[in-house]
Amino acid sequence: MKIFHVPCLEDNYSYLIIDESTKEAAVVDPVEPEKLVNAANEHGLHLKLVLTTHHHWDHAGGNEKIKEMVPGIKVYGGSLDNVKGCTDKVENGDKVSLGADVNILALHTPCHTKGHISYYVTGKEGEDPAVFTGDTLFVAGCGKFFEGTAEQMYQSLCVTLGSLPKPTQVYCGHEYTVKNLQFALTVEPDSVKIQEKLSWAQKQRRAGLPTIPSTIEEEMETNPFMRAELPDVQAKVGCHSPIEAVRKIRLMKDNWRG
Repeated sequence: MKIFHVPCLEDNYSYLIIDESTKEAAVVDPVEPEKLVNAANEHGLHLKLVLTTHHHWDHAGGNEKIKEMVPGIKVYGGSLDNVKGCTDKVENGDKVSLGADVNILALHTPCHTKGHISYYVTGKEGEDPAVFTGDTLFVAGCGKFFEGTAEQMYQSLCVTLGSLPKPTQVYCGHEYTVKNLQFALTVEPDSVKIQEKLSWAQKQRRAGLPTIPSTIEEEMETNPFMRAELPDVQAKVGCHSPIEAVRKIRLMKDNWRG
């Protein structure tokens, strides 16, 4: 299994997931389909699937166009989201295979939108799995609660995504890492892990490089929303439960002008 990121728009990421033995590929959120189709042609890939994380235009807006460009391509999207161009609706736990060795599991991760899907992808034995989290989980952050509640975001982040294997590579929908880590430091100013990751992320961006992927393990060490279960973090934001803490941290982030 190989994964390429394709920067789109101002700060979005689309992705190519490749089964190396068959050269079959899936694209995640191809908002600028020409870029993805060109990248696939350059690498001699056969595009088979579109995996849409949620219905917002900067993720699903290229679906109709890619269907014109790649006749017969299947477009997957959450059954509770009105995903443009969707041909195959998925529910939590649905499985899709790609090529010979790549398996994709749909995980319902609602809150940002009510039907948001994250895609957990595994390859051959010995390869690290990956998860494509759209706008639910960002590196060191999470999406705004547009269509859901703090309870849903807690469930999506800490329970559903938090239970994935720690080495799972996290590929999110936007390059928001530096700002997210700067905010994370306002919650846990003494965290060496957050300080180190911020300094690394700033270096990456200065060099024009991405800050993805992260890992589930790194998120549990540096992402305030995924750390809301820790009594220490709850105390810092004046809360007594993880859900309360997730709600409070989101409110703090929404009002933060870093």
